[in-house]
Amino acid sequence: MRAFQIPSQRLTPKISPMKQVGIIGQGYVGLALAIKIAKAGHTVFGFDTNKELIKSLAVGHSHIEDISSEDLKVVMTSGFYTPIDDLNKLGSCQIIIIAVPTPLDDSGQPELKYVKSAVQIISSIFKKEILIINESTSYPGTLRSEIAEEIYKKSGVNHKYAAAPERIDPGNNNWSIENTPRVISGLSKEATQEAIDFYLSFTKSVTKVSTPEVAEMAKLVENSFRQVNIAFVNELSQITNRMGLDIDEVLDAADTKPYGFMRFKPGAGVGGHCIPIDPIYLNYSARKIGQESNLISLSDQINSNMPSYIVSRIKKDHGNNLTGRKIVVIGIAYKPNTSDTRESPSLKIIDLLRSEGASVTWHDEIVKTLKSEKSEEIKSNEIAIIATIHTGVEINEVLKIPYVFDCTNTLKKVNKL
Repeated sequence: MRAFQIPSQRLTPKISPMKQVGIIGQGYVGLALAIKIAKAGHTVFGFDTNKELIKSLAVGHSHIEDISSEDLKVVMTSGFYTPIDDLNKLGSCQIIIIAVPTPLDDSGQPELKYVKSAVQIISSIFKKEILIINESTSYPGTLRSEIAEEIYKKSGVNHKYAAAPERIDPGNNNWSIENTPRVISGLSKEATQEAIDFYLSFTKSVTKVSTPEVAEMAKLVENSFRQVNIAFVNELSQITNRMGLDIDEVLDAADTKPYGFMRFKPGAGVGGHCIPIDPIYLNYSARKIGQESNLISLSDQINSNMPSYIVSRIKKDHGNNLTGRKIVVIGIAYKPNTSDTRESPSLKIIDLLRSEGASVTWHDEIVKTLKSEKSEEIKSNEIAIIATIHTGVEINEVLKIPYVFDCTNTLKKVNKL
């Protein structure tokens, strides 16, 4: 199949007939997408292999902060959204959206096992042509080679295919599925147009690009841009600390320039599914064609080393010995006001502190439990490390602790990056 070549352009909404839509994956992306599409009047089946998750959704319990249980119950009661773990119930759908994780494997390389599972599901169910849309982030060529070609090999059906990489920022109250522009392209003119018409039924703006590879690459570029710039300010914070300069004052000064500068904040590292992982997918793509991406690799190394740097600063301030010290890490979610702990730098900080012999607990206003541990009180500790600040955290309690290290550079008159 060869992609139809079309110029990039911004499009405006048009009326699209209501569809039956199946979404494979009901995580942070899949559930939010399902509810938004259901609210637009489409009939949505949210499929996930996690039976416990489906049971929880079926009784109206949302597992992400951006979707309230009330919103979930409304679309379920109306009949527009049904969570399912029986893949055969997808059979009546005219559109299937793949919204599954694309993590790294144990060797740090792209892992497409969930995408491959979705391919198997689609191949086994659909014997007539439908529209298949991939929202899962992956390297350029995934839609064409890993999805479309594989489904054709398994089923012999020549479906319509489009790439519409997700743009969801958990906890962001300003930008949502509705008002965040989407980048879309299909493997044919017909698939491209159908996907665009469908997305414009629940989003305000779509940008059409010439091939799915452009859309897939754009997603990797967006988050690699953030990885590189966060790494720059994280390294800069180490330089300014050695010089005795205040990194925030330096950035404030630079930010007075009205052009040619975009401010990023230093922090404990990068977390979530996108920033720590998407650049690795871009690196993988570059190496496949014999090109090294040294800047991206170095940026990943700098951000990954921030927990070690933070622990070394705290250790130095305590006579290079943290054995037996009572330390609380505040905020184990990777960003404020979410429960998402994926790739959270806080977890690395906790592991490093414990390897130094410290007695470490953690406090999180939103993440109440993680594995076998629970959120503990802030008080009665010698050291507090602020990794993430949720709305509602008791700052006055934090400031009562003798030594505070603020990785967010939010509080005044405490140790910071």
